[in-house]
Amino acid sequence: MIGRMTALACAMTIAAPAMAQVAPPYSSLTVFGDSLVDAGNVRALGLGANPADGYVAGRFTNGLDYTDLLSMAMYGTPTVASLRGGSNYAFGGARATSTSLLPDALEQVAVYRAVAATGKGVDAGGLFLLNFGGNDVFAASLPGNPAGYDSDTSFLKEAAGNYARAVQSLNDIGARNILLTGFPVATEGLPLGYSLAAEGYLTEALAGLSLAQGTTLMRYSYLDFFGRVQANPAAYDLPATLTLPDPASPATTTCRGARALPACTGFFSFDGTHPTAAIHRALYNDINRQFGFGLPAVPEPTTWAMMLMGFAAMGAALRRDRRVRAAA
Repeated sequence: MIGRMTALACAMTIAAPAMAQVAPPYSSLTVFGDSLVDAGNVRALGLGANPADGYVAGRFTNGLDYTDLLSMAMYGTPTVASLRGGSNYAFGGARATSTSLLPDALEQVAVYRAVAATGKGVDAGGLFLLNFGGNDVFAASLPGNPAGYDSDTSFLKEAAGNYARAVQSLNDIGARNILLTGFPVATEGLPLGYSLAAEGYLTEALAGLSLAQGTTLMRYSYLDFFGRVQANPAAYDLPATLTLPDPASPATTTCRGARALPACTGFFSFDGTHPTAAIHRALYNDINRQFGFGLPAVPEPTTWAMMLMGFAAMGAALRRDRRVRAAA
């Protein structure tokens, strides 16, 4: 156990970005969502994010995701999966509709409400981040209607409605700082039209909420961000020519397909579905700037590459420890 903790401490020292210390704008961070922000819940179940395929520390990418970076900037550590005792309730594969086999949006919030009711309470000074919708868009874009729905439209309207109801539920128990991301499908070859329609339904659903006077709802648009990144990658410290995922050529247009691990330099997509850690870095910086959090920017690309190598080392240390214990 001592060897394991020493290895983890060393890896974390390497992995931590050199951020200037500032007073965090929020006293805690609670995350709900899907694979874009899953900190290891699905991996804890023995599903998905297999490190043998290049996924790091339970994330569905090659390093830290943007919620990890928010947590690192505010408190010095990445987010921790709820199944491991943390406040990140996201599960890869989760939907805004209650139609997957995993805890979906309203179910994740219900679990949090139950935890809060045990005496931990709700941190009114904390930030509550919800990141859903991508899996609903993928489901709607498949041939035929989603099971149990008479149309893709009714399915996406329910997704938007549930997303809004999750916000209302958090507000009702005392959450006062809520950041809501949009439906994140916006690259070539993917169902952009479904995302645009779902965004419209979400706007309508949010307009019908009854939020407390002290609640701040921050809405972030993935569609807007991805559009800006594709138009001018250099503005986000990304290579001027960014390789976008193409379902017709996955072997050359994704990091995993091109075997460009671990850095994935120049790739937008890690595996055809999830963005690379470099895109998450750009996301963090953009969210930080848009909402005026006042947090330090993530280091420049060279330092960022070193950080990813350190985070990968942390995952390797965990895997070695598991093998040693299994052999004992």
